[in-house]
Amino acid sequence: MLPSRTTSRRPTVPSVPSTLPPPPAERPGADGPRRRATLLERLAATDRPIPGDLLARELGVSRQAIVHDVAVLRAAGQPIVATIRGYLLVRSSAGEGVRGVVAVRHAPADAEAELTALVDLGVRVVDVVVEHPVYGELRAELRIESRADVAAWAEATRRSGAHLLSELTDGLHLHTLEAPSAERLERARTVLREHGFLLAAG
Repeated sequence: MLPSRTTSRRPTVPSVPSTLPPPPAERPGADGPRRRATLLERLAATDRPIPGDLLARELGVSRQAIVHDVAVLRAAGQPIVATIRGYLLVRSSAGEGVRGVVAVRHAPADAEAELTALVDLGVRVVDVVVEHPVYGELRAELRIESRADVAAWAEATRRSGAHLLSELTDGLHLHTLEAPSAERLERARTVLREHGFLLAAG
């Protein structure tokens, strides 16, 4: 008697359609060059910072896409800065006051008082700069010019738990200030000195 033969059955493979369905239609905001042109126009139409989340919603893309677009625009020479309140297209300040740099030192807990004292004088705090032993100059844009800006900065700092740049240098840092006149800028230095924040010579 011959042994019985087992016949293996191949699994049924579904047939593949000869043509694949077309890809979904591209979203209006997905075209990079067009989107970046629109983004630049949006920033140029205002002198106030625009939050990245708002730009993402308006252009129909992710927040990360906005970060990428801003990086591309900045690499192309567009003067866009990222502030605590959003992105801002920087315009020339020629003829709109004077600029000066102050060297200050204080504890992180005094940062809000320092900023408030300056904006109460009508002085804009443009940036903060520290000298890092490895990376050299580290600069962050602030563009703080009102108590509302100070409050937004303080809230974002508390919410994120982020450390201040000045903590890298034992409280020592620089600020670029913009004031409507040289007299106002000197008054800002005086107020910082009265608070014990201004770095004394020697």
